[in-house]
Amino acid sequence: MAWTTYPDQPPSRQAQALATQVESDGGHVLAVYQEPVGEHWQIFCLLPRDNVDASPYQRDISPTHVKRLTEAVKKLDRFVDPIVAISPEPGVYWTPNGNHRRTALQKLKAEYVPAILVAEREVAFQVLPLNTEKAHNLKEKSLEVIRMYRALVESEASSSEENWAFQFESAHFITLGLLYEQNKRFAGGAFAPILRRVDKFLKLTMRKGIEEREERATLVRETDEALGGAVAKIKKRGINHPYVKNYVLARTTPLTRARKTLPPFEQTFKKLRENIESFDVSKVRYDDIQRSAIMAAPAAD
Repeated sequence: MAWTTYPDQPPSRQAQALATQVESDGGHVLAVYQEPVGEHWQIFCLLPRDNVDASPYQRDISPTHVKRLTEAVKKLDRFVDPIVAISPEPGVYWTPNGNHRRTALQKLKAEYVPAILVAEREVAFQVLPLNTEKAHNLKEKSLEVIRMYRALVESEASSSEENWAFQFESAHFITLGLLYEQNKRFAGGAFAPILRRVDKFLKLTMRKGIEEREERATLVRETDEALGGAVAKIKKRGINHPYVKNYVLARTTPLTRARKTLPPFEQTFKKLRENIESFDVSKVRYDDIQRSAIMAAPAAD
């Protein structure tokens, strides 16, 4: 079967096989081409809508964003932004970048999903750098990273976190992902500035790394419980402010901006917990918290 190709030369065998698969699955290949940066062969095609789903590592759908996108496409009466897709097996297509658009097309009962189909399956793990639909918040990033991590424990158990630094973006998303899995309302925004400084990628294999990550998440969780106790005491004094957690952490952190050598993760959080437990809440004043909040707005989860 012939397709439009660019440049005018035979595509790779992998791309040809994938194009044949698309046609067998009821889709339509529009072009097989080399993208202009790495010159990888890709397929521009129309995929059957019912065969396309989100990759297992993506963030959850935002109903508000889907509604806004659906209304915009309907008003324009055209769809102009293809999704990115990979095929883990014949008849199945995943999008690491395009699930909101896919859902909008589903709501509009479109028969096909325009897609740029990538032959290399590892692109399924490029969720964070590829996703430009809607800015990720901290919780979404962290949950996507831990979902990827768990999949890699099974498929790439002998590789290390350092091998996936680009895909994970930052080591602290892994630990936060474990915390958000257990508690979607975890105060990740309050702990992120500390985690970002002391949580580094591990040299351990993924299988051993997940055990170390669980231990780190436990340390943070225990620290958060101590923080919750201090905050409750402050609120009991009639002081209610959205920045109170950040305020307590800022005054109990063992890290300082002037410190060049940072303590290890475990030492940092054990000391932080001790500092929180000994923090004198009777000296906290609402005006102090208010001034601190003006200087640094609380991070949004």
